[in-house]
Amino acid sequence: MTLLPSALRKRALDKDLKKIVALEAIGHQGGLRLVPLGLSLVFLALVFVMTAGHTGVDQGAWLIVAAAVIGGYMALNIGANDVANNMAPAVGARALSMGGALLVAAVCEAAGALIAGADVVSTVSKGIIDPAAVGDRGVFVALMMAALLGAALWLNLATWLEAPVSTTHSIVGGVLGAGLAAAGFGAANWPVMGAIAASWVVSPMLGGLAAAAMLALLDRLIIQADDRVAAARRWVPVVVAVTAAAFSAYLVQKGLSKVWRPPLWMLALLAAGVFAVALVAVGRLVARQAPALDNSKKAIGTLFTAPLIVAAALLSFAHGANDVANAIGPLAAIAAAVQGAAGAKVVVPGWIMLIGAAGISLGLALFGPRLIRMVGEKITKLNPVRAFCVALSAAVTVLAASALGLPVSSTHIAVGAVFGVGLARERHARRGGHIRRQARLNEAARATAIEVEVPPRATADGWLPGLEPDPAQDPLTIRKAAKRRLVRRRHLLTIAAAWLVTVPLSAVISALLFLAMVRLVPGLEG
Repeated sequence: MTLLPSALRKRALDKDLKKIVALEAIGHQGGLRLVPLGLSLVFLALVFVMTAGHTGVDQGAWLIVAAAVIGGYMALNIGANDVANNMAPAVGARALSMGGALLVAAVCEAAGALIAGADVVSTVSKGIIDPAAVGDRGVFVALMMAALLGAALWLNLATWLEAPVSTTHSIVGGVLGAGLAAAGFGAANWPVMGAIAASWVVSPMLGGLAAAAMLALLDRLIIQADDRVAAARRWVPVVVAVTAAAFSAYLVQKGLSKVWRPPLWMLALLAAGVFAVALVAVGRLVARQAPALDNSKKAIGTLFTAPLIVAAALLSFAHGANDVANAIGPLAAIAAAVQGAAGAKVVVPGWIMLIGAAGISLGLALFGPRLIRMVGEKITKLNPVRAFCVALSAAVTVLAASALGLPVSSTHIAVGAVFGVGLARERHARRGGHIRRQARLNEAARATAIEVEVPPRATADGWLPGLEPDPAQDPLTIRKAAKRRLVRRRHLLTIAAAWLVTVPLSAVISALLFLAMVRLVPGLEG
């Protein structure tokens, strides 16, 4: 037997040690991935204990306990998937760190749910199913439990696929599927379903067009101005004041609608007052910061950082106030039905509101970064100006759609706005924005009396002397560089596909769950 030289033995030992270290690192990462799952299970266990303490364990109260655990699971998934739309632009633009965004969103979501959350919730979400067609109380309880669990399972899958989807559409699909399984096709409100299907197209288009228009406006007024600082002093206060007015109206109409619903004239007066105050205040702040700014785009973008953070916080507050009903609405309906008080409307107890608020905040903190990075960083590159356009267009579009009675999804609008900003950047590049900038640099060079020998194609194509493309270079390569895509199509197709299947897939899952429940669970067979 021959012995290996010492150098070879050492090299083999080093390789073995590296493999061991790599395996330890993989195991450590795998262990860290299990931490959110473990904390989620702890939360659901606490929901179980708290609900059992409030309801006891007799006279069908176990159904309420089971529904509360499912509602907590739904709230976790709402936080993991839906909240990313509010914070992703601020994180993608580096206005907030991931930790800061999670903290702000968690506080604002919980505050919105507890302070302005729905205190009255319809027993059947959005009028999708006629309660009279269901009849039996046990069947109704099974229907709502199946709808809640089916929607939560779909949201969990969508989050794993990195697809931001509408939680409202998820619960609507759940109620539809379980309702059809319980009472047949005649029980569904098909005109409402048609309007929801139309919103799959209308919502992202409205958000995208609004964001692209806002970006084009800011680009024309400020970014492309010769003196960007002077243009910012003139227009930034106006834009931020418009934003403040829009968000005040958005917050009252969406976030505080269950607490205070003023008439239209009072809402307009409130928005006008906020606009005037913000115009004066922001004008003074910008005038104070302007002397320290240079004429670069990056410097001008810093003026939008603070408004962007405030906008993200307000969007989170309004989201918590509204979408918490997708988790606790069916839960409250189940509690009322089990207790013999099922009707058109039910009052939501405080302990149920707490489950929804805590679940959304915890789901955001544990699983939210995955979708925040997707929406804020992977679709297209955002800076403070572009992210500000996304936030403002989302609020304005939801307000306008609500005033017109259009059924839209805030999730689709926000994500559509991100795509709209990216596609607008592509269109600008393809129409020769880079050539115009090069032409301006040529003019500046001539103005400073720099003598250069301009090639024949420089005047037509705008190439700087010395930077013109190599004639030997493949023309196809040049065209591809000019038409580079600033929006990742793979994410666009994945998200669009997820939007299209949200309602039908939630419906199928919930229908199957309903059929299983009425067969296997005593007391739910009707």
